[in-house]
Amino acid sequence: MSMLDARIKFRHLQTFVEVARQKSVIKAAGLLNISQPAVTKTIRELEEALGVAVFERDGRGIRITRYGEVFLRHAGAALTALRQGLDSVSQERSGEAPPIRVGALPTVSTRIMPRAMDLFLKEETWSRIKIVTGENAVLLEQLRIGDLDLVVGRLASPDKMTGFSFEHLYSEQVVFAVRAEHPLLSGGQSLFSDLNRYTILMPTRGSIIRPFVESFLIANGAGGLPNQIETVSDSFGRAFVRSSDAIWIISAGVVAGDVDDGLLALLPIDTSETKGPVGLTMRTDAIPSLPLSILMQTIREAASEIAKNF
Repeated sequence: MSMLDARIKFRHLQTFVEVARQKSVIKAAGLLNISQPAVTKTIRELEEALGVAVFERDGRGIRITRYGEVFLRHAGAALTALRQGLDSVSQERSGEAPPIRVGALPTVSTRIMPRAMDLFLKEETWSRIKIVTGENAVLLEQLRIGDLDLVVGRLASPDKMTGFSFEHLYSEQVVFAVRAEHPLLSGGQSLFSDLNRYTILMPTRGSIIRPFVESFLIANGAGGLPNQIETVSDSFGRAFVRSSDAIWIISAGVVAGDVDDGLLALLPIDTSETKGPVGLTMRTDAIPSLPLSILMQTIREAASEIAKNF
């Protein structure tokens, strides 16, 4: 086995991964700035070391073999780990390291991330952080292609979780938020039958809580509300609800601070059946850098503090 290890060099992995990605020796050679014969020779050396073919002819092009697919998973992870190791050692303190890129659903951006960042900055890793927010489907796609390192939010449906791992932090439900003096807060009405008289701010169709909300409304005889605005913008939702009689159906964490401050109120509707897990989603083949591991720990700490209030 040591003979095998010694024969496989970094250039073999790099060349193999690039040819697999481009599905072309010519394109890979161009991107790696080496000649086509050099690429072919490197792949042949790798196949000799492995004892199997990793590519096969496919018409005029090439395609990866079954053995190649298996090796690609490990080769890609090895290159990523090596790159992260080099970044950690040589760039971290010079401020040149790539930022840690975190996708956060609005509920997490509002409630968890500010506290997590407070804790993270005290660790003095000197890492840059990039936080982006948006619909869950968009964030997961960015995570899948490597544009994000971590997504913090609700657990996606099983069909969307292929290739991802999820770590549960806490559970949270959907709420019906309104301005503090809203007519429906006075009581005495049948809340579900009165909903169609008001503008309803709904989660967008690509958002993770939308199916929970639709099922809940249908189960309570309030499906198909006529006046709907779809949004995942918490800044728009907050401003619109405070200046109108609109009702905002949203994750509890997004408006928890506004409710605590008395700026918004919650309609007395039992939404416990919309409860779902919130946590950390990563690619299963990803190896967290040290700064990312520290950030994940501060997110866990922030979540445990906040979960006590749910």
